[in-house]
Amino acid sequence: MKRRVAITGMGVISSLGNSSAELHSALCKGDTGLHKIEGEAFHGFQCRQSGNLLSFQPETFLQGKPLRSLDRTGRMVAAAATLALANSGWSRETLSQRDVGLVLGTMFGSVHTISEFDRRALVEGPAYASPLDFANTVINAAAGQAAIWHNLRGINSTIACGAASGLAALSYAADLVRYGRQTAVLAGGADEFCFESFCGFERARLLCAAADDGEFAIPFDARRTGFALAEAAALLMLEEWEAAQARGARIMGEIVGHGSAYNPMRRRQNGGSNAIARAIRAATEDAEVSPAEIACVSASANGSTVIDKEEAVALKAVFNGKGSQIPVTSIKSMLGETLGASGAVQAIDLIESLSNGVLPGCLGLDKTEADMPDLDLCREPRKLQAGCGLGLVNSVGFDGHACALLVART
Repeated sequence: MKRRVAITGMGVISSLGNSSAELHSALCKGDTGLHKIEGEAFHGFQCRQSGNLLSFQPETFLQGKPLRSLDRTGRMVAAAATLALANSGWSRETLSQRDVGLVLGTMFGSVHTISEFDRRALVEGPAYASPLDFANTVINAAAGQAAIWHNLRGINSTIACGAASGLAALSYAADLVRYGRQTAVLAGGADEFCFESFCGFERARLLCAAADDGEFAIPFDARRTGFALAEAAALLMLEEWEAAQARGARIMGEIVGHGSAYNPMRRRQNGGSNAIARAIRAATEDAEVSPAEIACVSASANGSTVIDKEEAVALKAVFNGKGSQIPVTSIKSMLGETLGASGAVQAIDLIESLSNGVLPGCLGLDKTEADMPDLDLCREPRKLQAGCGLGLVNSVGFDGHACALLVART
């Protein structure tokens, strides 16, 4: 028998706020976390826009122990865990008595730490390579460090499937709870902004390019030229429904279904849209609902010239001609592409949207190209119809991964 999966807490570290309410408010106001990149290292790149955190102070969230053993990604994850645990009412005393797990999605872990370790060893010699850096070069380091910091004694797992990692982590954690493997799991994703990842995406020609009239990392817009790289960490506390009720937890929402698919042939026409559509249909089948019951969509679209259209084609196919009646937004228009964190950040905002009845708009969206499928793309914040209780989160990777998650208001 499947158990119900309650969402009892949320924690987020982002360029638009460090709480779900603050993040949602900023998105609905049309604030942007994107800004011009500063620093000599970034001179000469075509893309000049990013969403890196300019004011993140880990000491604000992590106190009582030295932070030296945690790199930037680890600090962001541990900070998000602090907020999610507090938001869900888990105290240190409770954590010492009950097992709580952590499932983290990430694309890179900490590519800067890996690169720095290699640089020191190659340039200055092996004796100068930092042992502390070595411990953080493995992709599951951030999850392990956060679990050590907060005494999380349940499962500790890291999911790596590109930019879809955060939503995949939520899906995996939800199944752990649904099938009785765990009663409480922190799940979500994180990725840092650094020169190494920025340089890689720039060379792959995936970032938005500067032009005379600006840079257009605007999802679904006809002017889009790529995405703006950003960073964030986001975690949700997932608990078995009856256990959450027994401890008197506030239930903010419910994960009711999820699905995933992969496109192994990126160059085949419509291959990407087929994978995205299959993931969404799998999620509706898992939740035992029809696409017509979905009230709104948080799209994965980030300004990619190809993948944005593939997602739009998939949504049109799934909603079978009714896509123009279901509001669709993309918060990456304001946050940028946060990679492994993106799906979890979207889920947090969608829960807030279902709770207060307002879906953020897609900042800067003007018009789409002529062959873009007809969808109800939100250019401004949209008031949801009364009774809207089911929302879809999409997460699409650059290398074929597609994940979909259905969340419900309680």
